[in-house]
Amino acid sequence: MANDATIIKRKKIFAAEGHHGGAWKVAYADFVTAMMAFFMLMWILNATSEDQRRGLADFFNPSVPMADKSGGGTDILWGDSPLSSDMLASSNHGGFVDSMGENAAIAEELAARLQDQLDSGEARLTLSPQGLVVDLMDTADRPVFALGKGDQSPELAEIIGKIAPILTESARPLKIVGHTDDLQFSSGDYTNWELSADRANAARRLAIAEGVSDAQIVEVSGQADRMPISDDPSAPENRRISIILFYEEG
Repeated sequence: MANDATIIKRKKIFAAEGHHGGAWKVAYADFVTAMMAFFMLMWILNATSEDQRRGLADFFNPSVPMADKSGGGTDILWGDSPLSSDMLASSNHGGFVDSMGENAAIAEELAARLQDQLDSGEARLTLSPQGLVVDLMDTADRPVFALGKGDQSPELAEIIGKIAPILTESARPLKIVGHTDDLQFSSGDYTNWELSADRANAARRLAIAEGVSDAQIVEVSGQADRMPISDDPSAPENRRISIILFYEEG
């Protein structure tokens, strides 16, 4: 009798792996872009000076005034300090100065009012992405503030009195920032943070007393010793008040 048993053959089916799609192309493009950015950065670091790199850093950090040599140049466009009327008329970038219009006029007037302080190193004028920056700084011979004190001083009152009419006439928003050196207090109850803020507020009160509208002042802050303008963190010029006169919008 024939065997009628059913024979079932099972075959293993190996499914080929699916196509990877285009995901690898995206990853490769990201890699190429990153490498291009890396080599571009290496080229910039090799092709620029220390002052120019500092200027680039200042440009992308507009919350602080421009550094003493912001762009490595020799005129107002590149952050000369101190700024004088001669620099404003620099032949290198006269077209830029001419195009500044009212900004150039205000800068020239500030430079004229502060000529003595600019010459002695007590003041500095620079341009930042935010606006015109007036730095009122200590010197070894004539400090703007008593050491470790945030009270108003005759020196600060004199300088504020010179520039207040210009600030008032411009009617532009102002920011006042206090800075200190790295000398620390022996007690932790009062620090450079409080000191820098107290000095900024002292400058604010003097400015208002000289006719600057309180509505013009949009910010008063203290940065302690976090933003020195000298390579020596203990240098007297790090003890300063920065007044930023914002540019007009538009």
